[in-house]
Amino acid sequence: MQYALTIRETTYGRGHPSTDFLLDNLAILYSVQSKYDEAEPLNQRALTIYEKVLGLEHPDTATTLNNLALLYSVQGKDEEAKPLYQRALAIREKVFGLDHPFTKEVRENYTGLLQKMGQKTEGVDQQN
Repeated sequence: MQYALTIRETTYGRGHPSTDFLLDNLAILYSVQSKYDEAEPLNQRALTIYEKVLGLEHPDTATTLNNLALLYSVQGKDEEAKPLYQRALAIREKVFGLDHPFTKEVRENYTGLLQKMGQKTEGVDQQN
């Protein structure tokens, strides 16, 4: 996958959404392998590109926010994960609605984080 990323960066450039897609997937791979120090900068880079190229409220931006929040949560960086989940949830609620599976995915992740942190989960559906 690293090789594919290099090819995409050479072909499309470092800030192209096609490159970003691979960044996000490589970060997920590293995260699954518990290579958190390698995953985090890739997720952050992907987020920066998506925000700049696609916008702050694009569904792909929300996906990367969710992925970075998951990474932080796994590492116990709950306070860093929380605002990322909130942003991802707000985007998905706006774009897809409250009952869409993509929205429910982020809501479940966010609710799990709040429970882990010992915080209230009521009203998560109304988070913006």
